[in-house]
Amino acid sequence: MEIKGKSFFKDAKSDLKVFENWVNQLEKNNERVYERIELNTSLGKTHIWGLNTKEENLETLVIFPGARTTSLFWDFDRGLDNLNYKLKIYLVETNGLPNLSDGSTPDIKSLDYGLWAAEIFEKLGIEKAFIAGASFGGLISMKLAIVKPELIKAAFLLNAGCLQPFSLSFKNLYYNLLPIISPSEKNVSTFLDKAVFCKPNHKLSLVSEKLIVDYEVFALRRYKDNTQKPYYMNEQLSGVVVDTYLLQGNKDLLFPYQKSIVNAKKHIKNIKEIKVFENVGHGIETYEKAINFIGLKIKNYN
Repeated sequence: MEIKGKSFFKDAKSDLKVFENWVNQLEKNNERVYERIELNTSLGKTHIWGLNTKEENLETLVIFPGARTTSLFWDFDRGLDNLNYKLKIYLVETNGLPNLSDGSTPDIKSLDYGLWAAEIFEKLGIEKAFIAGASFGGLISMKLAIVKPELIKAAFLLNAGCLQPFSLSFKNLYYNLLPIISPSEKNVSTFLDKAVFCKPNHKLSLVSEKLIVDYEVFALRRYKDNTQKPYYMNEQLSGVVVDTYLLQGNKDLLFPYQKSIVNAKKHIKNIKEIKVFENVGHGIETYEKAINFIGLKIKNYN
């Protein structure tokens, strides 16, 4: 696999200690410890967090996170409990994002991220699973669905970053660039309030909100991000034949939901259902009812 770019922490030893401390705080707040799985992949070391992975006779859910996040964002305030259905859960730390995985990345427009994801399935011994991806993770999910559809029971796309170009509206650009230009707690909080959440309907506890602000400030200041950003996959999506569910927040500034729905209907053959959540921002993976929806669909899937 050809390596297109390499992202990295500016002081790996020190910065990874900070990240580990952040994980410890999350585990303490959630009152649970995540299983740690480390794989050698074509992109180097890939780290995966697990829940219930040693248990037998459970359906499997593999999760891919959004850009500038860790897959643990899905479990703020024990958010994965909102599945209301016990599953083997693998939270993949995508290479090239600020996490414990190595920073090597393939060309975003190739299918190599899909081949990498298939490699993870093989190394974990997963024959077939449900997959879910938020934003950037939606693109990873679709790449996997194209190269190895036989591995997937159904895919859940949450405000996916592959269904349209990143919005160039003034409002979106302003709130996204604000913390990048000046990564202060105040600017990160403003970005989260205006683009990621939609208070009072879509929000986290004060403890988890502090954790996400701390993570974002840390990632912006300490991680050299050379990873290519998601793009509109357009005709590539016609290669997706797996059952696909669309979950959209109607207050997503980054990828406005109407255009994502139009493009998904145009290109993806087997859309099982489209669910639009009112007053929900881009960070839909932290929204209780979205996780409820995924759990219910998996429980009743046939």
